[in-house]
Amino acid sequence: MDRRSFIRNATAVAGVLSATSAMAAPAIAQGLKEIRMVTTWPRGFAGLGSAAQRIADRITLISGGRMKVQLFAADEMAPAFGVFDAVSTGKAEMYHGAEYYWDKKHKAYPFFTTVPLGMTAHEIEAWVHFGGGQELWDELAAQFGLKCFLAANTGVQMGGWYQTPITTLEEIKNLKIRMPGLGAEVIRRLGGEAIAIPAGEILEALKSGKINAAEWIGPWNDREFGLHRVLKNYMFPGFHEPGTALSLGINKKFWDSLKKDEQEIIKASCSAENSIMIAEFNARNGEALADLLTNHGVKLHIYPKPVWAEIARVSRDVVNEIGATDDISRRILQSWTDFQKSVSEWQQISDISYIAYRSLTSRR
Repeated sequence: MDRRSFIRNATAVAGVLSATSAMAAPAIAQGLKEIRMVTTWPRGFAGLGSAAQRIADRITLISGGRMKVQLFAADEMAPAFGVFDAVSTGKAEMYHGAEYYWDKKHKAYPFFTTVPLGMTAHEIEAWVHFGGGQELWDELAAQFGLKCFLAANTGVQMGGWYQTPITTLEEIKNLKIRMPGLGAEVIRRLGGEAIAIPAGEILEALKSGKINAAEWIGPWNDREFGLHRVLKNYMFPGFHEPGTALSLGINKKFWDSLKKDEQEIIKASCSAENSIMIAEFNARNGEALADLLTNHGVKLHIYPKPVWAEIARVSRDVVNEIGATDDISRRILQSWTDFQKSVSEWQQISDISYIAYRSLTSRR
């Protein structure tokens, strides 16, 4: 083979080898990202689990597969209450959960899920996006190597399931209730016992007698869990969770490594789920409640006003005390309090007054 032929053949072979090497390169080397999302929810669980799955699928689809999100349900990669640490340490890139589960990490976390007698779903979304909440959340989460976004909301929750309805404050002292977050602290101060139990363990805890009352979310999800098969007295409204925001937590180093368009895809996917999930809960809860009352012997009970008044008083104390924790807690509480006051005044003359007047003329 002459020198020119050798060079031509060698160049051709090198080109083939280069193309083959590119095809065989790992996905990350071609700009693809394998993302692990751990969740606090059981696999396939209606509402919360499906919301997490929709976010994972939406990110994968909108990115054209450049970001492939694989969802791991509770206990598949990390325990339900262990997803915070899994993402903070980089074992996983994302979690879907509720920030009030992390109150042992920092007492101010519940403000980014819900607090007793706090804001509704629309109000907390307004605070986070337009009232300075996101900036404070960023500052808090950065202490743990995280970046977080609102990523769904259940709306106003029910007050829970009881052996007998609560009619006096004295009856709260007999409770052993499944309740997380600051609502649990309110129950404790009123003399009851509150236990944070992961979603998948609630029914068994009721059956075993570990607890004698439980709150989960509302008619749709509570029926899915079968709580009505153990208890029949259903109380409302849920003082502890007036608008429960869920969140997508992202490892901060991973977030910072993403391109701008990739970050926007994640943000948009979270925002979309906020709208979809609250719509789904509003659609499903009415049907589920009617079924529980009509076909399963469930009875509704509203908290008596004297009981509610004392719950409200203790709730305000519990929430306000968080502000004494440290400087960021003080600033979060102040921002949250100021915004709730301003938005509540508008709600009184908008949604609340409209719904009240609509009920006067509604046709059955």
